[in-house]
Amino acid sequence: MKNVNSAMNFIPSTFDEHQIRRTVIGGIQNESPSALNISVVILNGRASHFKYQIFDNLLTCNFKSIVSIEHNRENFAIDDITKRYPEIKFIIPLEEATDGEMINIAMSEVDSDYVLVIRDSLYIPSGIILPHLAEKLLKDNIYCVIPRLLDVDKSGLPCHSSPTAVKNSFKVDVSISVKDGEQNLYPYDFIGIYNRQKFIQLGGYDYTIQSPYWQNLDLAIRSWLWGEETRLTTLLQFNYTEETSIEDQTVNIDYLRYYLKNELPKMKMGAGVIRRIDFLTFYFHSSCGFLEARRQFNAAKNWVKENKYRFKTDLPNFVASWGKEK
Repeated sequence: MKNVNSAMNFIPSTFDEHQIRRTVIGGIQNESPSALNISVVILNGRASHFKYQIFDNLLTCNFKSIVSIEHNRENFAIDDITKRYPEIKFIIPLEEATDGEMINIAMSEVDSDYVLVIRDSLYIPSGIILPHLAEKLLKDNIYCVIPRLLDVDKSGLPCHSSPTAVKNSFKVDVSISVKDGEQNLYPYDFIGIYNRQKFIQLGGYDYTIQSPYWQNLDLAIRSWLWGEETRLTTLLQFNYTEETSIEDQTVNIDYLRYYLKNELPKMKMGAGVIRRIDFLTFYFHSSCGFLEARRQFNAAKNWVKENKYRFKTDLPNFVASWGKEK
């Protein structure tokens, strides 16, 4: 475990436990019998004239619904764009919110069985998912399907991730190598096709984790420990239209929360537990005062106790079994 020094709040139990102030405009669900059982959530981060092209192309795909998340309402004239695209639901947060929080909100705004999360920094062509492709992508009914991702120069990005252990410490290996159907630890940049019901049952993204990397990894590890699967596909591919940023893996309070919820629990008699004996080890490595370390530890211990029967394995056993088909 690594050193951190900060405070920790309570741990949310459900994906919709935290509600942020937001404006929601428009949105017409596609009621056609031929509509795909997939909704699209697009995370917007820039002001761009390509936005209209992206929306036009998405509307040709016969998705059940389209939700556009706009972190900065200054990026476009909201009245004009909502009149131009009444079929699209626009969600604008009125306070600071992480991508994970906004994905949680979007999941509550759609009722399809699957949700494709993408970004406006990707090239989105017309007809990205046709009916026969949707059938192939969703046939295994797993938690998350990850597309192959390319950078602006059409070179592969390290979207293939796998767990490993180095001197008894958990590490994440990444690679640009992609094989269809291969197990994948987490969705790069949050991009993927999620099983909506499984996402909700897992509790969604933890809004108290602000770091995109640790927020993403927290839910991903939890999904595996609770018996779900994430896999890569070569049938779906996107490339970025701008430079991508390096994942920030800074060790901070967000790492600490992730660690307590995912790396510390162990299996005992068919349930996940955090042992009292683990507190001293945690305390000496947390860089926290005794009372703060105790508060953080107890919060995680109570969360694990609440969800103890959701755990199907613990991290050491998960790493040891990686790559072995069920």
